[in-house]
Amino acid sequence: MSDFFHLKENGTKVSTEVAAGLTTFFTMAYIIVVNPELLSGSEMEWGAVFLATIIASIIGTLIMGLVANVPYAQAPGMGLNAFFVHTVCKGLGFTWQQALSMVFLCGLINILITVTKVRKYIIKAIPKSLQNAIGGGIGVFVAYIGLLNIGFINFGGGVPAISTLDQPSYWLFLIGLVLTIILLVCNVKGAILIGILVTTVLGIPMGVTTMAESVSFTEACAALPSTFGAIFTSEGLVSLFKDLSRLPLVLITIFAFSLSDTFDTIGTFIGTGRRSGIFSEEDEKVMDSKPGFKSKMDKALFADATATSIGAILGTSNTTTYVESASGIAAGGRTGLTSVVVAICFAISAFLATFVSAIPSAATAPALVVVGIMMTSAFKEIDWTDFSEAVPAFFAGLFMALCYSISYGIAFGFITYCIVRICKKEAGKINPILWAAAFLFILNFVLLALI
Repeated sequence: MSDFFHLKENGTKVSTEVAAGLTTFFTMAYIIVVNPELLSGSEMEWGAVFLATIIASIIGTLIMGLVANVPYAQAPGMGLNAFFVHTVCKGLGFTWQQALSMVFLCGLINILITVTKVRKYIIKAIPKSLQNAIGGGIGVFVAYIGLLNIGFINFGGGVPAISTLDQPSYWLFLIGLVLTIILLVCNVKGAILIGILVTTVLGIPMGVTTMAESVSFTEACAALPSTFGAIFTSEGLVSLFKDLSRLPLVLITIFAFSLSDTFDTIGTFIGTGRRSGIFSEEDEKVMDSKPGFKSKMDKALFADATATSIGAILGTSNTTTYVESASGIAAGGRTGLTSVVVAICFAISAFLATFVSAIPSAATAPALVVVGIMMTSAFKEIDWTDFSEAVPAFFAGLFMALCYSISYGIAFGFITYCIVRICKKEAGKINPILWAAAFLFILNFVLLALI
C-alpha cells in the first residue's frame, strides 16, 4: 500500500491518510441527504437519487484516488444541482431526463477539453495573483458554507445577519468551533476529525444528534432503475434534440453546465493543491514536457471529467471535485489513499444511512470554518497596495462567497483583470485563454439574462 500510493515520497503515512479520508467524508456527507432532497424537486424519485449519489461519488472518488493518486473526493456538486432543478427544469421547462442528458453531454465536453489539455492551458494562463486570490477566496467560500449549513447566518431580514442563539444547534456549533480551534492551536493530530466526532456525541443529550430520519437501502435499490440509464431512453437524449426550435436553448444550457463544472474544479485544484504542494511546479513541468497523462494534474482533471458523465448515467446532476476535500488535505491527506477511504465510507453509508445522516451540520460546520480560515492565508501573497492587482483579486477572492459560486468569482476576476490590463495599456500581456474565458463568461451572463 505504501509503495502503490507513494506515501513516503509524499511525506505521509497510512494513519494520517485514513484520518484525512474520514475528515473529508464527514464534512461532505451532507450531500448524501441534500442531493436527493434537491433533485426530487424535479420529480425524480428520492431513493433513486440517494443511491445514484452514493454510487457516482464512489466511482468518481476511486478514479481520483487510484488513477490520479491525489486526496480529492467527488460527489454531485452543490450549486450545480440547484441549477439543475430550479433553472433547467422549473425555469426552462426541461424534464429531468432531458436535464440529465445535458449533464451527460457536459461530461463528454469536459473529457474532450481534458484530453486535448485545454483545461491544463487554462490553469497555466491564470496569473499568480489570481491563483492566490482564488485560493484565499475558496477559503472564504468554504467557511461561508459552514456558517450557512448550520444557519448561523441567515437572510430573514433581507440582509445577512447572525441568527439569534435560541437553538441548541447554534450552541453546539459554537462548542464544536471553539473545541476544534483549541485542538488545532494545540497541534493535536486529527484535530478536525476529533472535533467532528466529539461534537456529534455532545449533540445527543442536546437533542441535535438524532436518528429520526432513516433511509431504507432496499427501497433505494428498488427505485434506482427509474433513473439509471434514463438518458438513453426516448425521454432522454432523443427527446432533447427533437424540438429544433429549442436547440439554441439546449446548447446554451449545456455550455452553462460545462462552464460552471470546469471552473469549479479548476478553482478547487488551484486553491487547495498549490498551497499544500499536491500540485507542485515540478508536476506542471512534467505535464508540459511529456505527452499523455503523466502528471498528477492531468490524471486528476481526467478523473473529474469522467465522473460527470458517469453520474448522469446513474441519475444525478454534475459530479465534481468537492471543495470540502480541503478539510482532509488540512488534516494531512496527500495521496489517493485519502480518496479511497472516502469512497469506502460512501459505500458503507449506503447500508448505514441512518447513522451517517445522524451527524448534524452543527458538527461538520466548525470543520469547514476552520479549514476556510487556513486557506485564506493565500491572500498574503497578493499586493493589495497595488490597486490594479487588488481589483481582480477582490472579485475573484470574495465574489465566489458573495455569489455562492466559485465560477462567478473566477468570472469576475478574469473580466476585471482584462479591464485593468487594458486601462494600463498592457493588453498584450493578457493570455489569449484569459481573453477567451472572459468573453465566454460575458456571453454566458448575457445569454442567461435573455433566456
